[in-house]
Amino acid sequence: MLPTRRFLLLAATLLAPARAHAFFWDTEPEAPQAPQRVDAPLSRDTWYIGTIPDEPFDIPRVDLALVAPEFRRQLVDYDGPERGGTVVIDTHQRFLFLVREDRTAIRYGIGVGRAGFTWSGIAVIKRKAKWPGWRPTAAMLKRRPDIPRYVEPGVNNPLGCRALYLYQGERDTLYRIHGANVPWTVGGTDSSGCIRLLNEDILDLYGRVPLGTTVVVKTTQPEILVQSEWDDRPRSDNQVLLFK
Repeated sequence: MLPTRRFLLLAATLLAPARAHAFFWDTEPEAPQAPQRVDAPLSRDTWYIGTIPDEPFDIPRVDLALVAPEFRRQLVDYDGPERGGTVVIDTHQRFLFLVREDRTAIRYGIGVGRAGFTWSGIAVIKRKAKWPGWRPTAAMLKRRPDIPRYVEPGVNNPLGCRALYLYQGERDTLYRIHGANVPWTVGGTDSSGCIRLLNEDILDLYGRVPLGTTVVVKTTQPEILVQSEWDDRPRSDNQVLLFK
């Protein structure tokens, strides 16, 4: 059977180097996969090669040789419809794009957790935090009563050195873009968390996006993912908001 024009266009999109084709899911999406736990390396210290000066803590600098090339911060061409200054998150490919005025984008690799995989929609950055503290939601504590009720700011905090908080109107979506104290999960999926970047990448993004920045989150069909992931573990969790 001869390939269709639609197939050829999709193949060209996927194979084109250094381009950000963030919207190819308008074609048939691939079968969604549930987030998988990413195991920590035997020695966390092997991931770090010095520090980045910051206050009140220095930021551990990741050895980028250990990060897959496609998930390192880089400038790419961008052909999506968003205007410059918009943040676009593609949870399927695990990229975050900061769109520029010249139809290019700064692309960051991301790690995606359960909440990140199942949330899609449009939101606005209404809060930015430097070295944030972290409190689990009531729903998280219900699922995991063993986790701490509060984690102080610092290099071991799950939110890393910076966090961006997404709102719809005055409602906190509970969806975060944040740093990571587990850099080996960037580019992969894990069982918890929202959208995590390398700490040096969230530091860079934090300095580029002002309050009021629009964030567009795209993913595979959420109702399919939820059914596939949680058929055997039904949950009622207001941490996860689905937008069809």
